[in-house]
Amino acid sequence: MSEEKKIAIKKIQATGFLRKIMADYFYELNDAAKEDSPKIAWCSSVGPAELLLSLGFLVHYPENHGAVLGSSRTANDYIPVANAVGYSPDICSYLTSDVGAFIKKETPLSRAYEGIEGIAKPDVLVYNTNQCRDVQDWFNWYSRELGVPAIGISTYRNIGKITDSHLQGIVQQTKDLIPPLEKISGNKFDIDKFRSVLSLSKDCTLMWKKVLEANAAIPAPISFFDATIHMGPAVVLRGSPQAVEYYKVLLKELEEKNAKKDGAVEGEKFRIYWEGMPIWGKLRNLAEFFIGFKTAVVASTYCNSWIFDSFDPEDPFMSMARAYTEIFIVRDENFKEKYIEEMVRKYKLDGILFHDAKTCPNNSNNRYGMPERLEKKLNIPSLTINGDLNDLRCYSEEQAKTNIEAFIEQLETK
Repeated sequence: MSEEKKIAIKKIQATGFLRKIMADYFYELNDAAKEDSPKIAWCSSVGPAELLLSLGFLVHYPENHGAVLGSSRTANDYIPVANAVGYSPDICSYLTSDVGAFIKKETPLSRAYEGIEGIAKPDVLVYNTNQCRDVQDWFNWYSRELGVPAIGISTYRNIGKITDSHLQGIVQQTKDLIPPLEKISGNKFDIDKFRSVLSLSKDCTLMWKKVLEANAAIPAPISFFDATIHMGPAVVLRGSPQAVEYYKVLLKELEEKNAKKDGAVEGEKFRIYWEGMPIWGKLRNLAEFFIGFKTAVVASTYCNSWIFDSFDPEDPFMSMARAYTEIFIVRDENFKEKYIEEMVRKYKLDGILFHDAKTCPNNSNNRYGMPERLEKKLNIPSLTINGDLNDLRCYSEEQAKTNIEAFIEQLETK
């Protein structure tokens, strides 16, 4: 398409602020590695980060590093390295690309940030299996390689109604982490510090929710592809005042765009829901492609994964257990289906795109008939594209674009 080559993605002014606070975060971790303190914890992205922060740890998130490997299009340099030490090509490509990069002693952060040569070594690895079992295997590999302890929380999966018995188990597991973390950090657990961190995380998550809900406006002021980048502070900086301040700035900009009806897609005609993981190495390419068809990808399951409404500083252990158990990926098929129905109505969507990510079955919700059921219930079309979060060998760009174009033509005729 000739018009496809001329597409320009609208700039978000808050991006400069985003770059600064993310750079500060990475430099703080890097500098800590050169000193005796503070201690460093590696944590799964939807894990007990608030507990770690309250004990004085600096926190690194290997899943975030996996996304950086994907978005920098370097993941495929490292996945075969992890395959060679026994990790299957069929398991999480965040895991395999991150492990492969570690083995090769390389990181794209060293190209992005002068003076950063590698990832700071952890003093402890802490996981929560609410997303998948892979994080436990991933962190246990690092535990063996680095000689540091790996501890964590095992979460129930495929839950419909969340019961007190579910939550009490998570609460006790979380409390059981405190003695070893106190010993490693050298700090005593302080319930008031824990409450303070959780309060900042709640403020962050509520602001992030407002950012995403700004897209209920027509036209939508921010695309899914932009949101995957701007969710960075909600992932790695929640529990900090910087994350809260950032989302205030971003929200103000989006509200101003809404007042002027300045959409991310000029002449927005169609509104799409993205279900599943991003294809990190193709964010810009796909963003430009959809803009060329005046189609806005306005809402997603993925970006909503860092909305933790239930955080309550007055009841920190129980509320954190609930928040980390309520997330979409933990829930059963009936809950997920109803959730997407609500999103379609809330954002006035014309269709649903399911990404079947080869190495991420837990975040691929097209495999048990959900697209067909939602089409029938909502009377809107859906499309499934095959790909992966990081492994671009699983993604046929030509086939995906042909299918998306045909899907948009279907919306036009409808």
